[in-house]
Amino acid sequence: MSNSDTYKMAKEVMQQLFAKDYQFALATASNNIPSVRFVDTFYDEGCFFIVTYAKSRKVHEIEENPNVALTFMNYSFSGIASNIGHPLDPKNLDIREKLIEAFEPWYFTHNNESDPNMCYVKVELDQGFFYKDGQGYKVDYVRKVAECFPFECDIVLTV
Repeated sequence: MSNSDTYKMAKEVMQQLFAKDYQFALATASNNIPSVRFVDTFYDEGCFFIVTYAKSRKVHEIEENPNVALTFMNYSFSGIASNIGHPLDPKNLDIREKLIEAFEPWYFTHNNESDPNMCYVKVELDQGFFYKDGQGYKVDYVRKVAECFPFECDIVLTV
């Protein structure tokens, strides 16, 4: 399989896995001190989107240092995050529709679009690792190349 076919297949698997409400731990840093919190994300066209508040610590840290990481289980991504503005900003209307649909059970219960500080954060991916159906995918989103290889997640979680 050519690398362009592998990259295309990896993008399709990303859509299947993450084009829905999916929780990740989001890591940011301020003054070289890391900070991690769980966020709901939605994947679309090589980016993750987060609905949040412009005055939150995560947004302040992203404005200071846009390099972020997203992880959960054995899924791991890094990228450049930015506050892309208010949901009602005309440039955000397409992604707003997708986010409302993905987060339908709670979007309007937990978000107030009349608040000028409500915002979307966009994470443009650089690198990532994920797996599905016994296949692992290591993706370089900048170069648009991917590797696919046999992978079984064998981590056992205990509580």
